[in-house]
Amino acid sequence: MGLGGPMSGYCTRLSPSVLQENHVSEVAISQDASRRELDRLAELAEDVIRRARAAGASQAEVSASIDTGLSVNVRLGEVETVEHTRDRGFGLTVYFGQRKGSASTADLNADSIQATLDQACAIARYTEEDPAAGLADAARMATQFPELDLWHPWAIDTSEAIALGQQIEAAGRAHAGITNSDGAGVQMGESVSVYANSHGFVGRERGTRHSLSLSLIAGDEAGMQRDYWYDSVRSANDFMSARELGDKAAERTLARVGARRLSTRQSPVLFAPEIARGLIGHMVGAVSGGALYRRASFLVDHAGKQIMPSWLSIMELPHLLRGQGSGAFDAEGVATRDRVLVENGVLARYVLGSYSARKLGLESTGNAGGIHNLVVAPGHADGGVPLDFQGMLQRLGTGLLVTEVMGQGVNAITGDYSRGASGFWVENGEIVYPVEEITIAANLREMFAGIQAVGSDVDKRSHLLTGSILLGSMTIAGE
Repeated sequence: MGLGGPMSGYCTRLSPSVLQENHVSEVAISQDASRRELDRLAELAEDVIRRARAAGASQAEVSASIDTGLSVNVRLGEVETVEHTRDRGFGLTVYFGQRKGSASTADLNADSIQATLDQACAIARYTEEDPAAGLADAARMATQFPELDLWHPWAIDTSEAIALGQQIEAAGRAHAGITNSDGAGVQMGESVSVYANSHGFVGRERGTRHSLSLSLIAGDEAGMQRDYWYDSVRSANDFMSARELGDKAAERTLARVGARRLSTRQSPVLFAPEIARGLIGHMVGAVSGGALYRRASFLVDHAGKQIMPSWLSIMELPHLLRGQGSGAFDAEGVATRDRVLVENGVLARYVLGSYSARKLGLESTGNAGGIHNLVVAPGHADGGVPLDFQGMLQRLGTGLLVTEVMGQGVNAITGDYSRGASGFWVENGEIVYPVEEITIAANLREMFAGIQAVGSDVDKRSHLLTGSILLGSMTIAGE
């Protein structure tokens, strides 16, 4: 369940004086109200499935959701935008044997639902048969639904959100050397959703996701530099303070002033945690069913083979409390469970939904819709205590610390990796100066095999949970 999709709503630009006269409050959905919404969506889903079966469908599945949010952006102390969102989504898939039809609507009234049903059935009647089409196996449906502590409504109104954004920005702008601001953001989001199918499965999910952010600008005679920081949580009680976020954004921005280019060289590279998770994301993409059955991955036929160092393991933990990717079932209702992805460097399995599994002659791994809380165990070849960020810098010794990557230079078929980057040059375990306008390049196959250490400095703002990652060598293209 996510809050990142397109959301309907309205966006206004308001002055502080107008806001003082119009105290628009966004009251968070109560526990009871969220349950009523879930019950209503579940009843609707079950009714549509019955109607689809009556229309001749052999199988049917429904996804229905309601997302609510408040987003405020403040720049230089003034309100830039206030956006209230309430998005409804309803998607239906029907199967006439192994012919599939799908349709969706953002309107939950009776006429729109009927039109969606009619359209899905019409599509299915005219599509080609697909031997892999159909619901996930009935025996794989989730039967236990643990409380995962994902529902934490934030009862913040518009004026309070604006004040919080102003506090965050003021904390950042208070640092000497900060010359401008790209603004602070405050976002509150709530989502309730239901997935149901003709196996009789009805799964309910509800979750909240809130965020704070700040982007700042600093500069000198050599030029301007921009950087940012953000926090993303399930519960607003888990946010870093406004002061801490403003300080963090300012410190990162000021550290980039005076950035240089490097000469072309080979060097060890340390990826900061928020960048390191992108490397893990490339690995997940390469072992996901869609890429595999199309044979569009550099890790085709690699299950059971060594792809990382023997000390490194990666585990999927879908039931973490307040986890960004936690869930009791996947997008097809298949029960999730703790599963190893990489064990002692060996790829233990692929990442599959039921369709891709059938195409590959395998079984679903409960990953329709994506991965759930992938945890990269910290460690290094020498064993012993995992290293924090300072320890990882010492381990790097002399080389490049990457804090930002740019561009789309990753070839999923060959594994070739070439991206613009910026960060810091490190000597003897100490940061000596910022760098920019460079390119880092290697092949993902060699990058994964060449991991030297994974830090304990885990970035918890994602469902990909990893610390910083040290690679033995990459090509740095510069001057």
